Amino acid sequence: MNYLYLLLNLGSLSVPFIFSFHPKLKFYKLWKPLFIGIIISMLIFIPWDIVFTQQGIWGFNEDYFLGTKLFFLPIEEWLFFICIPYACVFTHYALIYYFPNLKLPMKTTKTLSYLFIVILTILAFSNYNKWYSFINFSLGALLITIAINNSIELLANFYITFLVMLIPFFIVNGVLTGSFIENEVVWYNNLENLNIRLFTIPIEDTVYAFSLILLNLFIMNLLETKKLPQ
Repeated sequence: MNYLYLLLNLGSLSVPFIFSFHPKLKFYKLWKPLFIGIIISMLIFIPWDIVFTQQGIWGFNEDYFLGTKLFFLPIEEWLFFICIPYACVFTHYALIYYFPNLKLPMKTTKTLSYLFIVILTILAFSNYNKWYSFINFSLGALLITIAINNSIELLANFYITFLVMLIPFFIVNGVLTGSFIENEVVWYNNLENLNIRLFTIPIEDTVYAFSLILLNLFIMNLLETKKLPQ
């Protein structure tokens, strides 16, 4: 099934894309800042992806993608960094639109943020010899530090909306890592991570997803697009 990865990308994008034109949401009006955010995030995550693929820290099962590669990555992997952020950012803004009070108190947000920074920093430097763990946790701690000093309102919303995003995350990433199918689409060298799995998903992937989406939202905030147009 060499089109599975493509189907996962397009399936993740399809519903958010269709509802982007909803007369109340009008999410299409946020496309410019969204795609600026996607491009900037790709400038970080794609080189990381290429290096890790070359070094065998993770890789891709050729049975599940079409075979076209660009800089060592399947074209579907490039699409991942477009489709998944689009779907997740749409989810965030849709939830905020329909539930405007869906946010944590500022005190709770600060407490959680500092706690996450400490935990991620400890995990990063106590696993400095495991490259996925070290880079992943370090980036997560850095992004939260930047966000708490510049966009704490974003974090107050995002900590809750990300919990909702974890539902499709466990489905899509579960398939990518081998749930429900014979082999995994993406394989991991467990010597470079904590070797702790949530079902079939490396625990690092949750922080990876958190950082990817937070970065996109943070960039959009910098471009003064905190709310959907009315």
